[in-house]
Amino acid sequence: MYWRYLSICVASVLPLVSAVDIDWNDDSSIKDGAAQIAYGLLQYYTGNNTGDVPGNLPDPYYWWEAGAYFGTLVDYWAFTGDEQYVDLTFQALQHQVGDDGDFMPENQTLTEGNDDQGFWALSAMTAAEMGFQNPGADGVQWLAAAQAVFNEYVWRWDNSTCGGGLRWQIYTFNNGYNYKNSVSNGCFFNIAARLARYTGNTTYADWAETVYDWMETVGFIDDEYNIYDGASDDEGCVSIDQAQWTYNAGIFMEGSAAMWNYTNGTSDKWEQRTTGIVNRTATYFFNESVMYEPPCEPQSNCATDSFSFKAYLVRWMAKTTQLMSSTYDTIYPLLEASAQGAAKQCDGTGEGTAGRTLSGYACGQHWTWGAQNDGTSGVGQQMSALSAVFYTLLDGAPTPYTSVTGGTSTGDSSGGTAKSESDVRGTKPITTGDKVGAGILTALVLGGLVGGVCFLILT
Repeated sequence: MYWRYLSICVASVLPLVSAVDIDWNDDSSIKDGAAQIAYGLLQYYTGNNTGDVPGNLPDPYYWWEAGAYFGTLVDYWAFTGDEQYVDLTFQALQHQVGDDGDFMPENQTLTEGNDDQGFWALSAMTAAEMGFQNPGADGVQWLAAAQAVFNEYVWRWDNSTCGGGLRWQIYTFNNGYNYKNSVSNGCFFNIAARLARYTGNTTYADWAETVYDWMETVGFIDDEYNIYDGASDDEGCVSIDQAQWTYNAGIFMEGSAAMWNYTNGTSDKWEQRTTGIVNRTATYFFNESVMYEPPCEPQSNCATDSFSFKAYLVRWMAKTTQLMSSTYDTIYPLLEASAQGAAKQCDGTGEGTAGRTLSGYACGQHWTWGAQNDGTSGVGQQMSALSAVFYTLLDGAPTPYTSVTGGTSTGDSSGGTAKSESDVRGTKPITTGDKVGAGILTALVLGGLVGGVCFLILT
């Protein structure tokens, strides 16, 4: 019933065209185009259907991508003013925050990694910063949820190998537990930096410094601001996988800009770090000013997860310009050219879920191909294109709030600490039933992966 009414509503406001056609000099046209792509993105969501779980995406999409999905919809609302998905987004985020308010719901915990939890926390932080609808007394505040995840990251910081760092996985029995990766540590860094800016609390800033410094010391960030994927801790993280993914660059870029903003623009170190990542990103991840995914896109062999990575780089580049305006002249032309390339890819036909068809507005991945649709479609492609389009509206969008500039989300600095340390760190005894269940789920996750690179992009 919901989808029938939504289809009628959207059809009444969207232009009856077979492709997304945008006048880039007209904000109203950009918003109309974004609305069309957003409607396509919603064709993949089933969590509001009877019997489904709010916040979950259907196979083959993993739980972490659902967290990113709803963070995208929070910003879509903030940048465009379109309120039609607010209630749906609110329901999803609140449901998946879990009984302990830390994005470790029972239906995900056994296979949940640090980055999985982090992407939901990043969305909660965005909700706090953008003034998204606050929960009532029976809900979990956005700021409090991000703080709970931060506190659990502190507990999981592991000095036993590689001189520190977060592991990819939380639980010892999951494949990838011995892998320390940039995106998990990037989640920790980004959340810490933004909490420091939002609250003014130096504890968060100190941890942001710790994480970034460790990334440099271990070699995951080099002197030219290349940010590599990660390494196994079996040999002390010396054999680094040098794949560079867009979202790793973006997550450290925005976090660095947040730290510069936190210092009121007085830190040369954070200015240098932010500028360094921006400049390296502009060189490495763009082809004639249009964004692409170097490890897999040129070969057209990206997987389900990596189809979505550009959505996050777009987001974090846009937010970087808001937090550190000196980056605008470098970043905005790249965002604009990428948005135009992305919109040209949104003229295909794709299959959503439950028999829904995206006819004429399904988006492909290859933004550098112009109007030659690449024939792919899915949540990642649609979310990336949507992000590329609406983040070009950043000149009229609200700058992320803090607790003193209009942010109304309230926090709980002790969030997450009610659990035992063994629960948080994944070292509690596991029953035979738990192992069997986790083994089956892990086998399903890993069964679709091909080769080492594909293994590393499963997050």
